[in-house]
Amino acid sequence: MPSGTEPQLGREEIGAARRRLILDGLGIIVSAAGFGFVYGLTARTAGHFSPVEAMAMSLIAFGGAAQFAAIGYVSSGLAWPAIGLLTFLLNARHVLYSAALAPWFRGRSTAERALAAHLLTDESFALAIAHFRRLGRYDAIGYWYPAVVTTLIPWNLATFAGVMLGDAVVEPSRFGIDVIFPAAMAGLAVGLITSRRELVAALAGAAIGVTASLLISPTIGIIAGGILGPVIGLLVPPAAGKDGKDGPDGTGLPKLEDMHP
Repeated sequence: MPSGTEPQLGREEIGAARRRLILDGLGIIVSAAGFGFVYGLTARTAGHFSPVEAMAMSLIAFGGAAQFAAIGYVSSGLAWPAIGLLTFLLNARHVLYSAALAPWFRGRSTAERALAAHLLTDESFALAIAHFRRLGRYDAIGYWYPAVVTTLIPWNLATFAGVMLGDAVVEPSRFGIDVIFPAAMAGLAVGLITSRRELVAALAGAAIGVTASLLISPTIGIIAGGILGPVIGLLVPPAAGKDGKDGPDGTGLPKLEDMHP
């Protein structure tokens, strides 16, 4: 679309898109609550975190898998600089998420973008980017509903519950809680695959991640899959458009104005 313009959408179209967003987010609420509950249990049973520290990590770090990894690193006695580096690499994929969302946040205030960056998760990214693409423009509800309602609030409430229960539930896997997050992420990934590049990136990332996790460690698997999967996807030639060219200008890439929400 031309730079500086936004599609003129009616109330019905916007309302329909928002209703779909809310419905899609319901499953994520369950996922975030389940995973947050397991995190709270893990933090308390590890014996190195007080309830206040466990809750503070969910509010200040809010890093999902990185929080689980940090617990393991602390329990193993790893030095703090190494913990910081490893957890940074674990969440490095968020840099790619931010780059994809940046055009939609163009013109927003620095404070809003900073808060959005802090609350950025796999789930909020997937829901928000899909919503923005449906509307063809930025919609505040499209980001803050996934970021706050579907992830931040249920994650922290569930963390509190897990922390308070402590040793009452020793093995979350016995109840099947540990499969909630992977299942939800798989569902989100399927919804984001719209081209052969994305399909190759997803399959390659999954294969590399699983292999590295089994041979080395889950942390290395997540980092390797998250970085190498997209790189391999970029090596795949983009699909040809209706005019026989690879993209709007024949380069295989969208024009900058087409990326502007």
